Amino acid sequence: MKAATYIENGPPSVLKYVDLPDPEIGPTDVLIRVEVISIEGGDVLGRRLVPVDGDRRIPGYSGAGTVIAIGHDVTAAKVGQSVAAFNWSGSHAELWSVPEVYVFPTPDGLTSAVAATVPVAFGTADDALFEFGNLHAGDTVLVRGATGGVGIAAVQLARAAGATVIATASSDSHASRLKELGAHHVINYTQLSVGAATLAITDGKGVDLLVELAGGTQFDEVIDAVRYRGRITIVGAASGHPRSISFQDIGRKLLTVAGVSLGQEMHQPRIHNMIRQHLNHARDGILHMPIARTFPLSDATAAHHYVETDHPFGRVLMLP
Repeated sequence: MKAATYIENGPPSVLKYVDLPDPEIGPTDVLIRVEVISIEGGDVLGRRLVPVDGDRRIPGYSGAGTVIAIGHDVTAAKVGQSVAAFNWSGSHAELWSVPEVYVFPTPDGLTSAVAATVPVAFGTADDALFEFGNLHAGDTVLVRGATGGVGIAAVQLARAAGATVIATASSDSHASRLKELGAHHVINYTQLSVGAATLAITDGKGVDLLVELAGGTQFDEVIDAVRYRGRITIVGAASGHPRSISFQDIGRKLLTVAGVSLGQEMHQPRIHNMIRQHLNHARDGILHMPIARTFPLSDATAAHHYVETDHPFGRVLMLP
């Protein structure tokens, strides 16, 4: 099979398009012929930071395709079935071995291009808002870093739940697109202080929930825009500059802070039920994930470079 791999951490140029043996599957694994790869934020960070285990690493943890073989203990997946999938690595390839617990059947009428973008983005957003963020109708939520896949998903899910949605973006054009997807207010963080603008929007009260996807220098001031006894869910730091919350920050406002890492719970039945619903809603046009660009897998270096440098709105796909 063909695959994009790297043997050492570094910039997109470390990725090489090579021939490799087809992956083997264990008794509870499913072999997928990959049709679409969704590049996730963790793919980029992993390529730079996660040590290579063995002689090389195939990155990528989100994709969709067709099941072509199953292990003898697999009970639900079937050969010929269209699926979306997650795994900690391996999606940047023509063939992908995935444990059955990370495989999500796709409903009839949903394309692989859409299906590939749903489990990680909408699943992570759902957990950040509801499982760990305790969001309810009537709450106000600030989604920081709203133009990536998880942020775009969070805007739509929060709006559908009856919350007032404040989002951040780096340009007026991105702000317009976020409003089309459901954001009530969008703050251009290149022009305004996010903390001050959020307090102005909320009449000084602050938001009930901050979904933190960005990190960076404005994070410290944004904490002041979370209300007393408010909540913060930490998903990532798309800026490349993670920040810390001090004991004083938490204690003085009695904040509840939770980390979100969907992959650690993606095998659970509650996640499968949740993602099944999101896949159905994507098929029905209720949920949307903009596709910024599509690359062939052979141009994985260019695709990763585009994700890192152009800050695209939505997801970037690759086709084996």
